[in-house]
Amino acid sequence: MKARHKRMLALACGLGALAVASALVLKAFQSNMVFFFSPSQVAAKEAPQGRSFRIGGLVETGSVVREPQGLSMRFVVTDTAHTVRVQYTGLLPDLFSEGKGVVAQGRLGDDGVFRAEQVLAKHDENYMAPEAAQALKQARPGVSPAYGSTLVKP
Repeated sequence: MKARHKRMLALACGLGALAVASALVLKAFQSNMVFFFSPSQVAAKEAPQGRSFRIGGLVETGSVVREPQGLSMRFVVTDTAHTVRVQYTGLLPDLFSEGKGVVAQGRLGDDGVFRAEQVLAKHDENYMAPEAAQALKQARPGVSPAYGSTLVKP
């Protein structure tokens, strides 16, 4: 084999290895990617079945039900247009409360109940996850997502 052919073969093997490595990295990113959906999108069946995703909105007032034994609880997440029932077992963040913003990560069951693996609460009274704020704004234009009051248009 000539030196030229050896260089071409080495170059082809290097490009092939680079292509395989790139494909594996992209597949890993895709399998670990978690998308955000609002309760309205879940009601419209836009959320994936059997795959993990995040749902966000406000914890509906009066919806939090704690099991007497253990750490299990149920609550409802709303974007003021639609609601999704959430079931969670574990410790909640200190800032979790009714009427406040929340983002939960988990899977939607066949029965329509979102089984959360992780619950995140907003970190202060002025912050809401950008995706959750946008979902609330789209669900009900003219309503402030942070406080539920009507916005004054200039």
